[in-house]
Amino acid sequence: MSEYIFKDEIVFISNAFTIGQDWECPIPAFFILVPNRKIRTIDELTEEEASEYIFLVRKLRKGMKDILNIQDVYFFQNEDTKHNYHLWIFPRHSWMEPFGKEIKSVKPIMDYSIKEMMKENVLAEVRSCVQKMKLFMNNR
Repeated sequence: MSEYIFKDEIVFISNAFTIGQDWECPIPAFFILVPNRKIRTIDELTEEEASEYIFLVRKLRKGMKDILNIQDVYFFQNEDTKHNYHLWIFPRHSWMEPFGKEIKSVKPIMDYSIKEMMKENVLAEVRSCVQKMKLFMNNR
């Protein structure tokens, strides 16, 4: 199976940003918001981009709560990466509880998902979450 199993699972695209499912981890509603132009840090966003950025983060989070019933998420802003600036929106699901709620739990959860959750029912749930959020995000 390709290392990028969800590369084409896109939730939303604008002139400035793309929101999609994390490419590697079969964690439903693990979304990434990426500027369409290459930047390294958030301060490189224009004022217009910054306004759209916070609008999209808030709208996505509202949809995750209201549509997908995800009550908690972790936000990770990556600036020191070869993939340019991006924001991870990492959902907390009940099956993650045994890993703990600290930031140090995220990597083991991601590893577990790749090793143990590459099953058709989980992949279908991931794609279903993308489709639900695509409908929500495109209904401005």
